[in-house]
Amino acid sequence: MNPPLLSIPVQLWSYFRDLAGVSELRVELPAGASIEQLLTEVYRRHPRLGALRNSTLIAVGVEYQGPSYVLRPGDEVSLFPPVQGG
Repeated sequence: MNPPLLSIPVQLWSYFRDLAGVSELRVELPAGASIEQLLTEVYRRHPRLGALRNSTLIAVGVEYQGPSYVLRPGDEVSLFPPVQGG
């Protein structure tokens, strides 16, 4: 029997949306997967985003999270570039 899958919606903001050509995607991952695993799949599908890996901000719901965060059913992930002011 296969482990259950999580279906995680991922929102792309600002110029990340332009680089990927989509504003949202859905990533299927095994239960217990981390944000790092989700990012690996996002970057596989959209390699241009991978070049920005070190400056990507990640939020689950309204809270910033790091790559070790374990995803749960119902989580929604947002990826966006750092906010710059001037």
